[in-house]
Amino acid sequence: MTWTFIQGLLFLCFLGHGIVGNVLILGGYLYAFIMGPERKSIDLILIHLAFANIVIVCTTGNRDLSKLFHLGIVLGDAGCKIMIYLGRVARGLSICTTCLLSVVQAITISPRTTSWRKLKPRSAWQVLPCLLLSWVFNFLISSNLLFYITAVQSPNSSALRPDFGHCVMLPSEQIVRLLFLTLMTLRDVVFQSLMGWSSGYMAFRLYQHHKCVLYLQASRLQGTPSPEMRATQSVLMLMTCFLFFHWADFIFSFYIGSFLTKSDIIYCIKMVLTFGYASLSPLVLLSRDIHVAKCW
Repeated sequence: MTWTFIQGLLFLCFLGHGIVGNVLILGGYLYAFIMGPERKSIDLILIHLAFANIVIVCTTGNRDLSKLFHLGIVLGDAGCKIMIYLGRVARGLSICTTCLLSVVQAITISPRTTSWRKLKPRSAWQVLPCLLLSWVFNFLISSNLLFYITAVQSPNSSALRPDFGHCVMLPSEQIVRLLFLTLMTLRDVVFQSLMGWSSGYMAFRLYQHHKCVLYLQASRLQGTPSPEMRATQSVLMLMTCFLFFHWADFIFSFYIGSFLTKSDIIYCIKMVLTFGYASLSPLVLLSRDIHVAKCW
């Protein structure tokens, strides 16, 4: 009973923090995007990222809530399909949007002499097709869930999977499983490789900027970080946060799936890792972005 209470309290803390933090980010950047003198592409990307994180927190929270308090019968087949499908789509959107944010920021701080500086979006509307394409792509590669997810009729069913709580994925043909698994793996590998490249490039540019600042300070001139460099530091912190929680969540999911463990401690750690990026990423932006803080 005590452990269940701790799980519920931890779950509610992450759920509340994730919703409130992302709503603050969404509202702050939306206000800046609409009322500001110029519509920046970074603002639109962060609005999209905050929205995807809200969907992740709400769908994952609903799933864990149904598992903790045994509300699986209330969800039903339609509730299971919608909840898990939207959660999977939002997770893919979070990966694509975080990658887009990293690449755009890396292009933004690149020297003007580089040839791919021409790829820098000149307005927010130039990144809109990329965001719309990510929706279509993630809708398609998660569409199998709409056909194979169903609610567990009995809470004591042996088919119950730890990942889905009171919803279960029905067996499908091997070719279907391989197709969608390949697409999801390809998406993760491509976008995370782009994240790694852009993050390494941004770290290199920050190092060069740091040496320049030290030189200016040695010359007794005032060296203050530019807004672009402050934004780059924030994006790098987001990249680190994302990669840590994503790979830790993958490792624990692989462990649970391989050994079919039902340990409460493992499940609690898995819940924290699942909520981690969506709940804590607003903290990075709120602590470093003075513009959003002033807006609120």
